[in-house]
Amino acid sequence: MKNKAIIISAPSGAGKTTIVRHLLETNPRLEFSVSACSRPKRGSEVDGHDYFFLSVDEFRRKIKNNEFLEWEEVYPGSYYGTLRSEQERIWNSGKVPVFDVDVVGGDNLKKHFGDSALAIFIRPPSMQVLEQRLRDRATDDEESLQKRLAKAEQEMAYAAKFDAIVVNDDLERAIAETEELIGNRMPDPGSWMPDTGC
Repeated sequence: MKNKAIIISAPSGAGKTTIVRHLLETNPRLEFSVSACSRPKRGSEVDGHDYFFLSVDEFRRKIKNNEFLEWEEVYPGSYYGTLRSEQERIWNSGKVPVFDVDVVGGDNLKKHFGDSALAIFIRPPSMQVLEQRLRDRATDDEESLQKRLAKAEQEMAYAAKFDAIVVNDDLERAIAETEELIGNRMPDPGSWMPDTGC
């Protein structure tokens, strides 16, 4: 039996991280896969918990050494990716990794895992709602906000590449739909555990 994975992707501000946090709090079979990035830590972020914070040179060296399942240069000099070692660590612990990644990363992970992964796209009800959510966050200046919105417009076109689309117009309903999708895919805990015979 193959190892499994769950991929949750969305444009920034669609609510995927809130949904992922709920899944991790309520399902002990799941474990968060920590991504790597080349940006500095923000606020109270912790290395190895929120992200693996790498220098640009370290990140590029790991790319050269094929240490990533997927990676991308999101903005010039700003790298994000998924380390192979993180996926292996979670599988070796007998759990199912949950990847909270952007849309391009999610698409690349789905290509890598194929049918072994359940890839869910969290979609905002509209671009207008997404813009308001990003403005309400108050974490970006206007230039950064417009960059995020332009990127989100492009990312919406990726939705059809995912196994399922969940529209987050109501958070509780979106969480319930996501849980149902996962429950349908992993009704038997043993069916989503690593095959120790391999």
